[in-house]
Formats: sequence, structure tokens, C-alpha cells
Amino acid sequence: MSDNAANSGSEEFKSGFVALVGRPNAGKSTLTNALVGRKIAITSDTPQTTRHRLRAIVNRENSQIVFVDTPGLHKPHDALGDEVNQSTFKALEDVDVIAFLVDSTQAIGRGDEWVAEYVKKSRSALARILVLTKVDISSAEQVQAQIDRVKKLGDFDRIIALSAVTDFNLEGLLSEIEQHLPAGPRWFPEDMDTDQSIEVMISEFIREKVLYSTFDEVPHAVGVQLDDLEQSKKDDITKIYATIFVERDSQKGIIIGKGGSGIKKIGETSRADLERLLGTRVFLDLRVKVKKGWRKDASQIKRFGYGEGL
Repeated sequence: MSDNAANSGSEEFKSGFVALVGRPNAGKSTLTNALVGRKIAITSDTPQTTRHRLRAIVNRENSQIVFVDTPGLHKPHDALGDEVNQSTFKALEDVDVIAFLVDSTQAIGRGDEWVAEYVKKSRSALARILVLTKVDISSAEQVQAQIDRVKKLGDFDRIIALSAVTDFNLEGLLSEIEQHLPAGPRWFPEDMDTDQSIEVMISEFIREKVLYSTFDEVPHAVGVQLDDLEQSKKDDITKIYATIFVERDSQKGIIIGKGGSGIKKIGETSRADLERLLGTRVFLDLRVKVKKGWRKDASQIKRFGYGEGL
């Protein structure tokens, strides 16, 4: 018996992997953060915010549930879009449960139908759960009408309505998932809640603040690269040097802002999140550079670590 299996406590201990899938803005990353109890995935109203496939680990008394937060499936328009889609397709290849997220406030569209087709094709899943999100901003009538609509998307073992913002019915989702997991060991240490490296999380937290500060095409053209990370326990400070890449000079101007006001705001809001993440004071040095057409360059996408690039 392995150490992990021994630590699980009994033969009845369950563990497994759960893919969170859905079209962009269905609420996957918000749900991931709520399930873990802290911010590990970035969120914004910008479509296709998530570019990484990350694992979030939820430890329970008799189980360990590993959620795989995936980029939203969408019709790709460039190499970056294709890469993040491939990341989601790979996540569906070897999971025990698929949780298909549908926004309860939005009409069912071709995007949901497209995702549903891929969910049906998954051969590894022991169960498929349809999750209606954002019920805190839906009426009971809206939720019921949406339930009637989503039943047409396919056969699901259970339909669960919840709110990640208010924590409504998160326990219901966890309990349902737990029922479908196979017996298994603790795959990750109990004190670990994500497999994301600290370097990736830093870059992503900075990119999130750029998304909140810009509009139109700028957010899609942004990539963040961590250049250096220096930690001093003596001074209780972490020095972070990062570069924000865009595709055009005009986008660079928007991010920097008049008199540097834009980049200053991005730095201030990023620093607050990073200090909570790292538990130290943070010195943050941000630079903005232009790398034309990087979203069409597969090698550059991999260097940024997006999709399957890491």
C-alpha cells in the first residue's frame, strides 16, 4: 500500500478528478475560488479570461476532490484560442466526473450546445452533472425555466442550481460529486489547494487587473510574463518584476495611461492581491512591451504558458 493510500484512512476513502466545463463566463473560475475558499483563479467579465487549466483541491473527511478549472470552450479565432480549447479537450479525456456549467441568467445558445456535444463524447466520466450558476441573481421562475431548457442538452445524472457568490448549495454539489467518485488515495497533500505554481499565479493576478482596467480588444491582446522574483525573509518583502505584452503601440498607450496613471492603477490593485497571496509586502515593477501578433504565434503562446504551454 502506498503512503498516500495509507494516509487516506480507510478503503472507503474516495478521490477523483472533476472537470469544470462551460462556455466563457459561465462562472467556472468563480466557482473554483468558492470551493477552495480563497482566490486561486482570476475572474472578470471579459470572455476567455481563463487561459490556464488549473487544478483546485478540496479535502473532505472521506474524500479528496480535484477540480480541473478549464478555459471556456469557444470558436477559436487565432492560435491562442485554439490552444486554450485544446487545454479543455485534454481535461475531458481522463476525469471521473464532468460538471457542465450553464449561466442561469443567460439564454441557452449555440455555445452551450457545442460544449454539451463534447461532454457527451467523454468516455472516461463516471457521471455528468449539469450545474446552473448565478442563481443569486435569478428569480425562481428563471431558474425553473432554465432547468427545463437544459434538460434538452443531454442526459445528466443530476442538475444542481447554485451560487458561488453566496455559497448557496456548494455542499450539495460536493456531496453529489462525492457519491460518484471511485475509491482511491489522497493524490495531493492535505495542505495543498492548487497545483498552480506561484509564478503563474502572480502573472495571472497581474493580467486580471489589466482586464479590469481596459476594454474592447485590449484585454484579449494582453499577456504577462514574470521576469524575476526575489524574496527577502529578513525584510519581509517580495520583489516582483514583470512585463505586460500587447500587440500594438496603441494598446501600450492605453495600458500606461496619461502620465502613467493606467499602469500605476494596475500596479496598486495588483499589489494588494499579491500581498494577500504571498503574505509579505510586495515591491512590484511593471513594464509594457509590444510583441506584434503574439496570439498567432504558437511558440510565443507556449512561452507565456497559456493553454498546454507549461
